[in-house]
Amino acid sequence: MLTSKADGKTTLSGVFFDSGKTELRPESKSQLDQVAATLKAQPALKIFIVGHTDNVGALDANLALSQGRAQAVVAALVQRGIASSRLMARGIANFAPVVANSSEAGRAQNRRVEMVLQ
Repeated sequence: MLTSKADGKTTLSGVFFDSGKTELRPESKSQLDQVAATLKAQPALKIFIVGHTDNVGALDANLALSQGRAQAVVAALVQRGIASSRLMARGIANFAPVVANSSEAGRAQNRRVEMVLQ
């Protein structure tokens, strides 16, 4: 669940936010519980939580939004007993899309939170 051995990262597909918001939606609980359990089972593991956006909106706003979402995930993991020293939040807006932002489906794929091995 944690990462692909090939690239050292995974998308947290079960983490949800309302549009333009940084508060985690309640249906994110299961994914966050799973991540916390994985991190508890691997106590030496340190990770980056990386927030991504699509290309809609101003860059500064997207940087702030992606950073806020990454910080919300870190805070949720700390509340679940993960040491904050093992986690680092970074928001990178729309600098690393996985697909083109030319359609709503593409933009939806690009709005994501990833875990990346430090």
